[in-house]
Amino acid sequence: MADLPGYMRACLHTGKLAFLAILVSGGIVLQILACALYNNWWPMLTVIMYVPLPMPLLFFVGSDSSSLLTESDSGWVNATKFLTGASVIGSIAIPVILKHAGVIGWGALALELSSFFVFVIAIMCYIGTSDEADYNML
Repeated sequence: MADLPGYMRACLHTGKLAFLAILVSGGIVLQILACALYNNWWPMLTVIMYVPLPMPLLFFVGSDSSSLLTESDSGWVNATKFLTGASVIGSIAIPVILKHAGVIGWGALALELSSFFVFVIAIMCYIGTSDEADYNML
């Protein structure tokens, strides 16, 4: 990628940003559709769990994200792993519990879980693109 002209690299980075924006927008649309289509806004509880999901990216701005995938004794790394794990489990558990309690239907559950997986794909794509030297958050 280093041998590409500057305008080509800029175009590729713009395309990656556009793809990430489309993924996040799609996740938000699926989240709202899960509530609006079934006229039941209880699935919006999952949004609370989406707040700590990007915390590792915020804590490790400017550093490599590979430290999240290794074993370490750092308190910050352990805290971000805990927040990520709690958010992932909660994002899946809240809609499942709501379905088990009979508060939401199967369609809302499917839209909620698909929204979660779209958000996870967006975060994984962001981590993959931020590993490049020319493409950082700051």
